[in-house]
Amino acid sequence: MRYRQILAALPFVLLACLPVSCGQTEKEQFVTDASITPRRTELDAADGNIFVEVKCPGKWTIELSYPSGTEEWATIDPASGTDDKADVRLRFSANDSEEDRKVTLTLKPYNGIGVSASVFQKGKSSGVVPPSPSGHYGYDVFNPGWLELPATRADDGCDVLVHDMTGKAYISEARSGVRNYSCEWCYDEHLSFWVAYPLNKSLSGNGSYEYVWGFDPCLPSNIQPDITMRSYGGLGFDGRNNWNRGHQMPRADRQTSQDAVSSTCYPTNMTPQDGSFNGNIWAKLEGAVRSWAGKSDTTYVVTGCVLTGSTTKTSSNSGFSVTVPSAYFKALLFHSMTDNKGNILTPDAVATKGYLAVGFYLPHDASISGGWYGDYMMSVSDLEKKTGIDFFVNLPDVVGADTAAKIEGEVNKFWK
Repeated sequence: MRYRQILAALPFVLLACLPVSCGQTEKEQFVTDASITPRRTELDAADGNIFVEVKCPGKWTIELSYPSGTEEWATIDPASGTDDKADVRLRFSANDSEEDRKVTLTLKPYNGIGVSASVFQKGKSSGVVPPSPSGHYGYDVFNPGWLELPATRADDGCDVLVHDMTGKAYISEARSGVRNYSCEWCYDEHLSFWVAYPLNKSLSGNGSYEYVWGFDPCLPSNIQPDITMRSYGGLGFDGRNNWNRGHQMPRADRQTSQDAVSSTCYPTNMTPQDGSFNGNIWAKLEGAVRSWAGKSDTTYVVTGCVLTGSTTKTSSNSGFSVTVPSAYFKALLFHSMTDNKGNILTPDAVATKGYLAVGFYLPHDASISGGWYGDYMMSVSDLEKKTGIDFFVNLPDVVGADTAAKIEGEVNKFWK
């Protein structure tokens, strides 16, 4: 009788022992190589947020701690997760005190040794941290004086990434190479709100080079949509899988080398765009920009997208669900005193020192695909009101504030 009872209980004993006999799973192994890296460790006194990169196999949590006697002034989201994550966000309130303050972020693996990193916020009397690379990936505030650049803001969840003609980061200690394009990359939306670049015949070129889709080397690939194999997923306006990989800076604006063309095929230069819109009215506007730029010494171009009011997202086959823009815009600043025959370009060119500006704001709507882009032309000042962006922020330094206001406030007959 006792023998039969032992046999009946044996399977349960074996099952109870099974996890021990198999050992720990890979993610339960003792972690020794975890790290936590804030993109910036010095903050100005204003409220805002920064991203934090977590590297840790398996489950983890993050705890915030403060020096004894100080109040809590930051939050972390998410505070727990699994495996590596590059978009953990540290949010912080404004520092109304004159004293600097500190928060320590401690990453605790599920089974391993915790690691820490500290972030310091300046007091309100300490001033603003000078523009500098914001962590690993880009520039939080960036203005080297280039005419194509819009104004940038600190701690807005975006970085300015700057590329040279090989497609790599242009800004370095050496500041070498030829600048290609700058873009304002939004970490939350996984796209760039605008792309800015100089354009003329020399920069656009006329070579024949292939599309080569790849990740932007200025950013970790795991925080970029993967569009290397196909277009963004999801049903387009026509009910088909038709969200094109829509260039902000067209490939044809950089046909000087294979590297330059390939740099236009990064996710940082791409947005999900309706195929009929992309191939018709938008393509015609892009062609017009190249035509105008061909008559200039240099034309400074800002192309961007608007997400306000959009409720449509791509599917997740690109790695992220990316918001489909509700509108697109272009701001152009043309410079030339004379036409191709040496004649004064327009009577106004003398008064504006050779600069002319114009804006375009197009709703992202397939119904306007067969329309004319000129119906969506406006002054740069009006475009600024629609987008909330301060375009050509360095123009007043070149021509004076009054002349800059005149240039941006009118639509010259040159554009029509």
